[in-house]
Amino acid sequence: MTNNDVLRRLRYVFDFDDSKMIAIFGQADHKVTREEISDWLKKDDDPKYQNCTDVTLATFLNGLINDKRGKKEGDQPKPEKKLNNNIIFRKLKIALNLKSEDVLELLLMAEFRLSKHELSAFFRKPDHQHYRVCKDQVLRNFLQGMQLKYRDKMEPKEKYQW
Repeated sequence: MTNNDVLRRLRYVFDFDDSKMIAIFGQADHKVTREEISDWLKKDDDPKYQNCTDVTLATFLNGLINDKRGKKEGDQPKPEKKLNNNIIFRKLKIALNLKSEDVLELLLMAEFRLSKHELSAFFRKPDHQHYRVCKDQVLRNFLQGMQLKYRDKMEPKEKYQW
């Protein structure tokens, strides 16, 4: 998934307008214009389309964490220069204050099954022996589950069974 895809999906899931998007960037002490946001959200074949960089998406996710959970005391985290699906997944989990069971339930809503052990492997340090790379399919299904829960207000069909 591209950073622009993630940004588009998050905007849709939470029904953020341009003002809210600007405010979320502001939560991470970063100023953006309405035009920049509009260009990031355009389709890939649009002539005004602009690529959303890793630093930009990381800044937005840091702002989302601050918006949903409140700013923490002291220095704000610096946005990562290089993002991957594992970092995006972790930041969304933190922003929404989700436990493993909650994440598994969201994945199940998107009809994607994952074990608790497989999930925890995504949140380990890259040098850990059980670390696993989060593939696009997992992140896409997690975002789909978020959409079903937060935008479409659906309840899970079944609880996740261990």
